[in-house]
Amino acid sequence: MIRHIVMFSAKTPADLAAVRDGLAILGGIPHARRFEVGTNTKRDALSSDVDLIVYAEFDDEAALAAYKADPLYTESIARVRHLRDLRIVADYVVEDAVIADRRG
Repeated sequence: MIRHIVMFSAKTPADLAAVRDGLAILGGIPHARRFEVGTNTKRDALSSDVDLIVYAEFDDEAALAAYKADPLYTESIARVRHLRDLRIVADYVVEDAVIADRRG
């Protein structure tokens, strides 16, 4: 499984809702097994650059590629690109990650 995490900042606070709405349409793409758009709580005293986070899980590289090839992905870019400053992307394979599970 691949975890796909993208962090965004809006150019201005007034653009935040439009960026969130533009990212939310990505949830209509069927290739992700899980999809979320969250607003950063900005509780970390050392970093408050990120406004929004996209989190998605994909079965494999092919599903992630299909997600990026979907027309809604292109539409989201068109809605968001001119309203955002920061965009940081990270993808990783869950099976290769160091995991500490303390739930139990």
